[in-house]
Amino acid sequence: MHFLPENIDNYVVRHSQQEPKILQELSKETWQKVLNPRMLSGAFQGRILSMISKLVQPKTVLEIGTYTGYSALCFAEGLHPEGKIITIDKNEELETLQNKYFEKSGYRNQIEQFVGDATQIIPKLNTTFDLVFIDADKSNYINYFHLIIDKINPEGIILSDNVLWSGKVVEKLDPKDTDTKVLLEYNNLLNADNRIETVLLPIRDGLTVSRVI
Repeated sequence: MHFLPENIDNYVVRHSQQEPKILQELSKETWQKVLNPRMLSGAFQGRILSMISKLVQPKTVLEIGTYTGYSALCFAEGLHPEGKIITIDKNEELETLQNKYFEKSGYRNQIEQFVGDATQIIPKLNTTFDLVFIDADKSNYINYFHLIIDKINPEGIILSDNVLWSGKVVEKLDPKDTDTKVLLEYNNLLNADNRIETVLLPIRDGLTVSRVI
């Protein structure tokens, strides 16, 4: 979903850093072999994730929603030399593709994968995080927030993807549309919680940056 006029969006992309070759390859293979390839972060948003990681230089990253590993590799670009990424996804069928590119990237030893229900896995993680990326099932966004907020280090960053949900957040709500309902509540939660400061960016399908105070 693009909210900018196409010519402006194209200009923005042309004047932003291009994705590394390995991510071009991963993107191509995802579109060729995986269902719902639109779930991929994509080149432009990937450069934003990479830039944020490079600014934060996190020692610990938690990613909720691995998909084919594209965004994890973007975060790895700014990871502290001794840093670690923990990434969670419920789809075990994607592990082979993830591992293929994690190995090629040189970050294999710094990425730990979990397969299963993130709401069950997160409480068992005995660590705190400098950067958290929430990009999984929208119906659980509020649950994920409550599970991770006390595991984030001071001045740590929470990134939340798809928070504009193809513009549905400003349309009349369909009572049967659970995802949009939860996202509306989630966006209000981020804006009101006094433990964080938040800015919602109209990038692609909406990306919220929240900083723990």
